[in-house]
Amino acid sequence: MFLAKVNIFDNRIIKTFLEYTSGIGTFLSLVLIFLDIPAEKKLGLGGIFVLLLMLIYALLWFRSNNLEEVELNIEGTTVTIKTGDIFKQLGFKVIAFNEYFDTQVDNKIISEQSLNGIFINKHLSISTVELDRYIEKYPFDYDEVLGENKTRKFGKKMKYSIGTICVHKDYILTAFSKFDEKNRAWLTMPEYLGFLITFWDNVNKVYAQKSVSVPVFGSGITRIKEHRNISDEDLLKIMLWTFRISEMRFKYPAKLTIVIHKDKIKKISLLDIKSARNGL
Repeated sequence: MFLAKVNIFDNRIIKTFLEYTSGIGTFLSLVLIFLDIPAEKKLGLGGIFVLLLMLIYALLWFRSNNLEEVELNIEGTTVTIKTGDIFKQLGFKVIAFNEYFDTQVDNKIISEQSLNGIFINKHLSISTVELDRYIEKYPFDYDEVLGENKTRKFGKKMKYSIGTICVHKDYILTAFSKFDEKNRAWLTMPEYLGFLITFWDNVNKVYAQKSVSVPVFGSGITRIKEHRNISDEDLLKIMLWTFRISEMRFKYPAKLTIVIHKDKIKKISLLDIKSARNGL
């Protein structure tokens, strides 16, 4: 089903259309210098020309509504935003965990349908027991390990500050969401912003000039408290803004790729994202 994300009379479409018509008009003016069109054919050709312009406009509008990839330059870093499968991207792939780095995919702590669950069930090259041991021995900074939550009934008990990362082969695991007593993922908006700032700074320390692919953080089951209706497009814009104000910069040819799930792109206007780049 076609979903119009861009108004048919959007100024950006009109501007592009006028650029096309200007080029076509210049070309036809040069051609008509050498051609003499009979008067009885001018009306018919004029109608065809108008239909052609209407078709061009319709195609521009349709394309604007169906963009699946755009490329931005943010402070010298190439940022690609695209629809796709994050597991097929080159370089590091970022997987969001909860603040305990839980690995139990049981549809209670971790949903098997989540990116976290898919990673553990289908893309993890070692057992979850081995991953747990790897995380336990990982050289986290002192202030990233918050200590044990001995009252937690299910899952791990060691708690980490959000934004903490753990590099495992081609993956960057990050502590993204907090968990309440019912194992529901949530964050406040200030915490979400704090996560992003910390995350970008931590990635800056470990990326080793490799490209990094990330999902749209918060577009899954994580609840942003007091912002229940925040859209995926708004989350994407927040990610780009925090990236810009952070110290994270990718050196060419490394780049940042934000991968949008195919089911989410219907509600995100990449034309708006591309047009807003100067205001991020």
